[in-house]
Amino acid sequence: MLTLSAIYEAQKRLAPYVYRTPVIRIQALDEVLHCQVYVKAENMQRIHAFKIRGALNKALQLSPETLKNGIVTASSGNHGRGVAFAGKLLGVPVTVVMPEHAPEVKKAAIRDLGAEIVLCEKSQRFVIADRITKEKGACFIHPFDDYDVMAGQGTAGLEMMEQLPEVDKIVVPVGGGGLVSGIATAVKGIRDSVRVYGAEPALCDRYTESFKKKEPVLVPVGDTIADGTMTARPGDKNFPIVRDKVDRVIPVEERFIHQAVKLLLQEGKILAEPSSSMTLGAVLQGTLPVAEDEKVIFFLSGGNVDLSMIEKVCKE
Repeated sequence: MLTLSAIYEAQKRLAPYVYRTPVIRIQALDEVLHCQVYVKAENMQRIHAFKIRGALNKALQLSPETLKNGIVTASSGNHGRGVAFAGKLLGVPVTVVMPEHAPEVKKAAIRDLGAEIVLCEKSQRFVIADRITKEKGACFIHPFDDYDVMAGQGTAGLEMMEQLPEVDKIVVPVGGGGLVSGIATAVKGIRDSVRVYGAEPALCDRYTESFKKKEPVLVPVGDTIADGTMTARPGDKNFPIVRDKVDRVIPVEERFIHQAVKLLLQEGKILAEPSSSMTLGAVLQGTLPVAEDEKVIFFLSGGNVDLSMIEKVCKE
């Protein structure tokens, strides 16, 4: 079970290792997004992504006996980098199973931390990671379907409530659901009136479809630019938390994700991954209601971007 107290404990545990990233006011975007725009800049975090919070919170609680044969994980990139960071910190070997088409910048960053990478077709990540975990007798750290991981991610929610206690709405990118589960639990536990929204790619709308079926379902994973959110199915532990605590999950079309990347870079002067920029895309496409007097935090989950992709988007 995920609790507010577990998130506070995670905050204490992580304090020596993670940055308290800023909430930045970007007035230049107010006129475009029709609200008072703030961003939680996790692109400025260690490893340039929020994933270090959950991965490290989990790893720091594991015993030497559990860790003796190393750690294995499945990741589209940033979680793998977080686990690799934890492994280096603890002196433990790490294996990361990644999609073969993951951005090179993410692969290189994981290798630089000393982890082994196993590439595969994107739908096979968890199957292969499970096999390797059993072969090595290793410990598997799930990227989202784990209460300790969620608690670590939720520490960003505590920070936002401390940094902007009068916030009206928070918009969070959604993949498997670990981040939004943690943030919603933290935020609603402090002030239930704050609205927490999720944004997911329309080409991988696993929460939208799962809510229709009232249970986690597998969806086809399209070729979305938001590569950090290409998870085909909600986590079993995440689904009920998102259902009960998140006000709405909004599928965002690709063209609005592209527009958001460009808008953040050109007008906000912030380089963020498409998976992060998608939060602004939910407002740009008109499906997330905001008002001019509302303070809205857009959660920028990471900044590990392929510059060739940014160049392509900016030329559109």
